[in-house]
Amino acid sequence: MVLNYIWISFFLISLLVGLVRLIFMGDQAVFTNMVTSTFDMAKTGFEISLGLTGVLTLWLGLMKIGEMGGAIALLSKGAKPFFRRLFPEVPADHPAHGSIMMNFAANMLGLDNAATPLGLKAMQELQEINPVKDTATNAQIMFLVLNTSGLTVIPISIMVYRAQAGAVNPSDIFLPTLLATFINSLVGLIIVAVVQRINLLDKVVLAYILGLTAMITATIWYFMGLPQEQVQTLSNLIANLILFGVISSFILLGLVRRINVYEVFIEGAKEGFNVAIRIIPYLVAVLVAIGVLRASGTLDFLVAGLGNMFAAMGLDTRFVPALPTAMMKPLSGSGARGMMVDAMNTHGADSFVGRLASIVQGTSDTTFYILALYFGSVGIKKTRHAVACGLLADLVGIIAAIFVAYLFFG
Repeated sequence: MVLNYIWISFFLISLLVGLVRLIFMGDQAVFTNMVTSTFDMAKTGFEISLGLTGVLTLWLGLMKIGEMGGAIALLSKGAKPFFRRLFPEVPADHPAHGSIMMNFAANMLGLDNAATPLGLKAMQELQEINPVKDTATNAQIMFLVLNTSGLTVIPISIMVYRAQAGAVNPSDIFLPTLLATFINSLVGLIIVAVVQRINLLDKVVLAYILGLTAMITATIWYFMGLPQEQVQTLSNLIANLILFGVISSFILLGLVRRINVYEVFIEGAKEGFNVAIRIIPYLVAVLVAIGVLRASGTLDFLVAGLGNMFAAMGLDTRFVPALPTAMMKPLSGSGARGMMVDAMNTHGADSFVGRLASIVQGTSDTTFYILALYFGSVGIKKTRHAVACGLLADLVGIIAAIFVAYLFFG
């Protein structure tokens, strides 16, 4: 229901802004651009789904090997006490725990191509125990918001974009991004826990949160001692080494358990194609609405208005040119990436704006895209408090990114 209202409001707002631009600014191309955007974004939605097919096929096949070989059960044991409290309605021995753990690990390593199919697998397993199939459960909402908060320890792709844009030290945003994304994820967890009345003062929950905080702190401390030029190389190596290690361990455990690894892979891989087909309508619907909103110039009006408001308040407005990336991030990953690249090209990769846009890009994930993708894959129509919690966490993440950017780069 919430997505229905948001979807309609995007079109109505776009229509209103388009009329303002046409009547008062004489922009005769605005409605042409909006119509063109509907076709372009419909094509993009299909291409994304098509592109996901291969990745889904690969990782759902590997997940099946991990499941049959016992690797998923081993990985989930360490996090099970924590997950049992965050997802109390999920049985202790349910395979969803393993899929959730794998998804979080892939997200933390910045491995988007691996994280998406693992997340879809987790959502499907959570849907199996959903008593009302068209309504999101508490567990599904907690899982989705933690995904949209996008805890990323190693933002590999962003460092690559900075290198392409000519940054002297592409990895100088590594530590600020890690700090901002951790704050975002922690706040997202707290928001959902408060709504769902999960006891965050439970000694097990506190132990895991403090342990993760210690791990993030240790990571920041370690990388602060390295030369800047080594940070990107080492983080890239660690991420890919862990990823290939996971794949290899799945296959080796499958051999130890004497399962037919190839046949099990094929069995799991077949699910990938079906999932990719199911998500096409949801992605097209969301991306078309976002494309029209962007083509109408609504975001430009918002940024200009916020800039004037902050200036009138006497605040430092150097962060305002990076706000398009922040506003686009919950709506479109590719759109936010384009805004980030544009900010670096316009202001310089090593400028305050270029660095802040990079931090914002790595602080959270794409809320509406994930909503459409994950809930659409299992036919969820009633999202309950998922949208509100996800967007509130996004807002906190943006504010955290701005403060962290001032802290590190003045």
